Amino acid sequence: MGTRSGPGPVAKGRILDAAAEAFMHRGVDSTTIDDIAAAVGATKGLIYYHFRSKFDVFIGVYEEGMRRVRERVEPHSHGSGTGRERLVAMSVAHVTNLMEDVSYHHVVHQGARAQASTDLKVRQRDALLALNELRRDYEHMFRQVVARGVEDGSLRDVDVSLATRTLLTSLNAVDVWYRKIDGQSEDEVRELARRVVDLVIGGIAAR
Repeated sequence: MGTRSGPGPVAKGRILDAAAEAFMHRGVDSTTIDDIAAAVGATKGLIYYHFRSKFDVFIGVYEEGMRRVRERVEPHSHGSGTGRERLVAMSVAHVTNLMEDVSYHHVVHQGARAQASTDLKVRQRDALLALNELRRDYEHMFRQVVARGVEDGSLRDVDVSLATRTLLTSLNAVDVWYRKIDGQSEDEVRELARRVVDLVIGGIAAR
């Protein structure tokens, strides 16, 4: 187990958290290793102990963001109930995670857009392609549950791919306006997530 400033896993987690916040507020291009080190309260040496470049820090944040949201959402995709009920549970978990880890979600979105950049080196583009496969696999998990809802009649007879992409785009848009309020409880965050999901899924729910 690492310490607050040592080279172990605790330090790596603190680096990822600090980098996610910095990338969200400053943007990846404007964030430096010095910025991340200062936020962690460590030297640049600690950052370079875990990551060989700023891009690798970025990739680490992207990967951790996808891991966290998948860990929260996936169990609901195999749950009991109709397709709509499972989709609601998945969506609430997704938005709750987004609200708790909004900086990580920003980085995932930046990664999806960065793939088209002509400034990327081959290694960087390959790394982003691999991680964006995780994002597409995550979307596929939602698509399967939407298809199940259409089959069992709990969702309207919609184009499954279009509905899934529209759903996730709408849910992810929460990170544009949401910022956690001091003193906001976990129950309050979850209730806000439930209200957002109720508005979004209402458009494809069967009548």
